[in-house]
Amino acid sequence: MPAGPSAPLPDFEALSRNAGQFMEAMGRNVGRLLHPETQAGAPGGEINEAAKVLQQVAEAWLADPSKSAEAQGRLSQAFLSLWGSTYLRLQGQTAEPVALPEPRDARFAHAEWSTNPYFDFLKQAYLLATRWAEGLVDEADGLDAHTRHKAQFYLRQLTSMLSPSNFLPTNPELIRHTLQENGANLVRGLKMYEEDLEAGGGQLRVRQTDPRGFEVGKNVAVTAGEVVFRNDLIELIQYAPTTETVLRRPFLMVPPWINKFYILDLNPQKSFFKWMVDQGLTVFCISWVNPDSRHADKDFESYMREGIEAAIDAIGVATGENEVTAAGYCVGGTLLAVTLAMQAATGNRRIKSATLLTTQVDFTHAGDLKVFADEEQIRQVEARMAEQGYLDGSRMANAFNMLRPNDLIWPYVVNNYIKGKAPTAFDLLYWNSDATRMPAANHSFYLRNCYLNNTLAQGRMVLGNVRLDLKKVQIPVFNLATREDHIAPALSVFEGSKAFGGKVDFVLAGSGHIAGVVNPPSKPKYGYWTGGPVKGTLESWIAAAAETKGSWWPYWFQWIEAQAPERVPARKPGGDALQSLGPAPGTYVRMRA
Repeated sequence: MPAGPSAPLPDFEALSRNAGQFMEAMGRNVGRLLHPETQAGAPGGEINEAAKVLQQVAEAWLADPSKSAEAQGRLSQAFLSLWGSTYLRLQGQTAEPVALPEPRDARFAHAEWSTNPYFDFLKQAYLLATRWAEGLVDEADGLDAHTRHKAQFYLRQLTSMLSPSNFLPTNPELIRHTLQENGANLVRGLKMYEEDLEAGGGQLRVRQTDPRGFEVGKNVAVTAGEVVFRNDLIELIQYAPTTETVLRRPFLMVPPWINKFYILDLNPQKSFFKWMVDQGLTVFCISWVNPDSRHADKDFESYMREGIEAAIDAIGVATGENEVTAAGYCVGGTLLAVTLAMQAATGNRRIKSATLLTTQVDFTHAGDLKVFADEEQIRQVEARMAEQGYLDGSRMANAFNMLRPNDLIWPYVVNNYIKGKAPTAFDLLYWNSDATRMPAANHSFYLRNCYLNNTLAQGRMVLGNVRLDLKKVQIPVFNLATREDHIAPALSVFEGSKAFGGKVDFVLAGSGHIAGVVNPPSKPKYGYWTGGPVKGTLESWIAAAAETKGSWWPYWFQWIEAQAPERVPARKPGGDALQSLGPAPGTYVRMRA
C-alpha cells in the first residue's frame, strides 16, 4: 500500500536493521517449534479432529456433483459481483458493497477497509468466502447434529484465523503502523512471542493482560475476611461484617473450580462479596485448591462431601446455625444442584434456598463446549489426565477462548506480535489468565455425566450409590441466565429450570457469562428481565417478560431476604469457635497452575 503523498518516508536503514533482527529471531523460533521436545506436547488433537470433521463435509458435497457445481456457481457469481463493484470504484465511481461485516465486528473498523478499494476487496472477498463455507456446513446432507455442530465450530476457528485483519500484508492499519515504526514493532512483537512460548512450556500462551499490574490480596480479592476452615480441597473464607445486624441465615457461595473465586471480588467497586456484606449477609465462600497429582482421585462426590457439605459443617460451628442459603456459579452451581438432589434424597436438607448463577443442570443445549465432549475426545482427555492425574488449566482456558476467537484470541495476536504492543492491565483478563487444573476423576465424571450423557437432568446420575432426582428438590431456587452467554447458554439455563420440583424464579440478565453476573448497582451496564413461571419456550418467556434497567443484585437480595428475614447482631469471622487460619483471600487461591 503506498504511504500517500503526506506520509513521511520510513527510515530505510532502521527498517532493514529491524527486518534483519526479525528474521534472525524467526529462525530461532522455527527451530524451537520443530524440536522434538516441543512437538511432543503440541496440541495436535484439535487440529486432527477439525481436519477429520471438515473432510466429512467435503465428502458430503462431492457425493452429489450437481449440487456441488451449484454451490461453486453461487460463489463464482458472488465474486463476479464483487469484482464488478471493485472495478467501478477503481474507476472513481461509487458502488454498493456486496458484503458487509456484522455491526459488532471490530476487525474491519479502520476506515481504509472501506475507503481503499484494494483492502475493501480483500475484506468483502473474505466475508463472501466465509459465509459461503458456513452455508456448505449448514446445508451438507447426511451429517448428524453433533458432527454438523463440530464442523460449524471448527470452521469458525479456521475462518477467524484466516481473516485478512490478522496479517501484516493484508491489513492497512498494520502496514501503516509498521512503516511508522520502521519495523521496530515486529521486533518487539517477536520478543513477546518468545516470552509467551517460554511461559507455555513450548506451547504458545497468548497474554491478554499485563500480569504485573495485579496481585491477589493486594489489588484484587481484597474484601476483608478470614480463612476459618481448611481441608485438602477447600479453604472456607468468612467475610467481615460491615453492618450492625445481619440476616440470621448465613450465606455460602460455591464458585467454579475451573476458575478462581475472585471473579466475584475483583475490586471494591465491582465486588459481589463486598456488596452482599454491605446488605447484611454473613458471607462464606469456598476457595478451591488448585489440584495436582495428589488430588487425582478426588471425584465429583469428593467435591460435594469435602467441599459444600464440609463448608456447611464449618458454617454451623462458626455461627451456630444449621441452615444456610447457598449460591453456585457456573459448574459450582451444577455441583450445588447435585448437592440439593442428594439432600432431598437423604433428608439431610440444610440448604434452605439456592441461587444458581449461569448454571447448567440440563446439558441438552449446552452450546459449543459440547464440541469437545463426544466419546472419542473424552477418552483422549482421560488418557492425557491419566499421565499426570489432572487436566492442565491452559487446556480449559484455550477451550473457553475458542468459543469467541474474534474477541479472545486474534485481537491479542495482532496487538502483541504484529503491533508489538504489550496488553494493558485489566483485572478481568488477569483473573481469566489465572488458570486452575482439574483432578482427573472429577473432570472425567463431569464430562461424561453432564456434557456426554446428561444424567442429572434425566434423573440417572448416581453418587454414593444414591440416584439423584432434581424433581425432589422442593426448596426455592433463583436461577440467573445471561442473554449472550457462550458457556451456559440462556436456553440451556431456561430449560434446566424446568428440572426442579419446587418454585424457580428465572431471571435473564443482559450481556454474558461474566459481565452479566458482575454488574454492580453503583455502575450498572445492563438490565434484566423477569417474567414469572418457567414454561413454554425461552422466546415466548422473553416476549412476555418485564425489563428492568440496572443491576439484578437488589432484586435478588429482596428474594434472599424474603426467604428468611430475621436479623441478628453481626458476626465476627469464625465466631468464638473457629480460629483464623489467615486473612482472606487465603493460600489456595495463590497457587498458580
